[in-house]
Amino acid sequence: MEPYAAGWLSIVPPIVAIVLALLTKEVLSSLLIGILTGTLIYTIGTDGNVIMDTLQTTFTLMGNKVDFNILIFTSLLGALVYVVAMSGGTKAYGNWAVERVKTRRATLFSTSGLGILIFIDDYFNCLSVGTVMRPLCDRYNVSRAKLAYIIDSTAAPVCIIAPVSSWAAAVGSSLKGNGVFESDMAAFIASIPWNFYALLSIFMVFFIIATGLDFGPMRRSEERAAAGDTGGVKGGGAEPPKPNPRGKVSDMLIPICALIVLAVLSLMYSGGYWGDDPAYHTFQSSIGNSSAASALVWAAFGAVLVAFLLYVPRKLVPFSDFMQGLLEGMKLMLPANIILILAWTLSGVCRDLISTPQFVESIVTQSGAGLSLFLPAVVFVIAAFLAFSTGTAWGTFGILIPIVVPVVQGIDPSLTIVVLSATLAGSVFGDHCSPISDTTILSSAGAGCNHIEHVATQLPYALLVAACSAVGYLVAGLSHGNLWLSLGTALLLLIVSVVVLHSMRGRQKTAAA
Repeated sequence: MEPYAAGWLSIVPPIVAIVLALLTKEVLSSLLIGILTGTLIYTIGTDGNVIMDTLQTTFTLMGNKVDFNILIFTSLLGALVYVVAMSGGTKAYGNWAVERVKTRRATLFSTSGLGILIFIDDYFNCLSVGTVMRPLCDRYNVSRAKLAYIIDSTAAPVCIIAPVSSWAAAVGSSLKGNGVFESDMAAFIASIPWNFYALLSIFMVFFIIATGLDFGPMRRSEERAAAGDTGGVKGGGAEPPKPNPRGKVSDMLIPICALIVLAVLSLMYSGGYWGDDPAYHTFQSSIGNSSAASALVWAAFGAVLVAFLLYVPRKLVPFSDFMQGLLEGMKLMLPANIILILAWTLSGVCRDLISTPQFVESIVTQSGAGLSLFLPAVVFVIAAFLAFSTGTAWGTFGILIPIVVPVVQGIDPSLTIVVLSATLAGSVFGDHCSPISDTTILSSAGAGCNHIEHVATQLPYALLVAACSAVGYLVAGLSHGNLWLSLGTALLLLIVSVVVLHSMRGRQKTAAA
């Protein structure tokens, strides 16, 4: 299928999907309608049969875009979570943690800290943190929306500033051969202090936890949770398992630790650490060259095997129950997997069929010459829009970096790192809050939160951080790259805005009374 330049029509499908999802609170039909809108535009533009070619294009593209490694990983992780719960390990950990984590705030801080510690890959982060912390958050009436927000905000925003991560590898691949930077890793590290969105997102998580200054839909979710309704959801029709009373904390920690260790080893292996090429015989280079999706499948399978050897011989979970538990756990991940398939298809419609990225490229190229000092802020906004529309950060900075780096080199080379960082930050923002982003989907799945509720409650927080980041990039351009002035302005604006937005709800309640 040859791509068709649809112009302004190329942004219609993601807008249709996002608007419908927010209005109807139903993501599956919204994504499917967005996909069909895009394939219809493509079919009309290429003079095809409006009905049959639209359907054929849709399902052909869907088959081509499915990443079975990710689907297998999420299914195996769901299976692992279920059998760990069957063993009684999850319940034992919850009882153990309640004795030591005495407050709701400590629970939230623990969740955030765990999210930051798991920085190797965002997929692994999203599902692992939810698995471990969900029982404890339920014990202290933390809303599933707040848990999903913390998971999502310590996934991609952390990975994009971690030099040893799958994201660093993706950025490095986009920087290769540009002739501007001495090394890909050096450029990535230089971009970290300028990645305002990632830094402010992480700061906001801890600031909100420390102060309790929630606002918007998140505040309402937290108020409902305080009354006992955490907003948890079940998926796939699977019933929660009955835990074995003989389960121990180690019955949960050993499989989870095995998953973490095996994930690191698998990433190293897939990156060539033990291969023939000596260039990849270091931890950093092998991680940068790794295949995250396949490595995580190996790790999840290994963790399930560890659980089998830990539970079945001790008769903690009988063999037949263990195998049935694997199936029930996979059912739990079915809704998330379906959403992932549809999100990948919509992204493929935009990228491969109707040339949405190329349309955005033309905007950057045509307006770049007249942007000058406003370039960092403008690039941030464009990257954010593209990533939000397509649901992919990697695809966004993979497209924009080769374009914006030469543009800024021709306009003001002193702003090269700033503009590079703005590209990464905008991409992460779009990926962080887009309803069709895979990390957004996995965060809601990991937290057991309704997907649309996660999007609706997180969006005001993400938009506020993005707005403050845009102001920071505007100051960076006007100040010719003054880091402390730019970051300080954005940080101060964020703090003031959170306080004001929180107090507005209080004034509204007083007026209503």
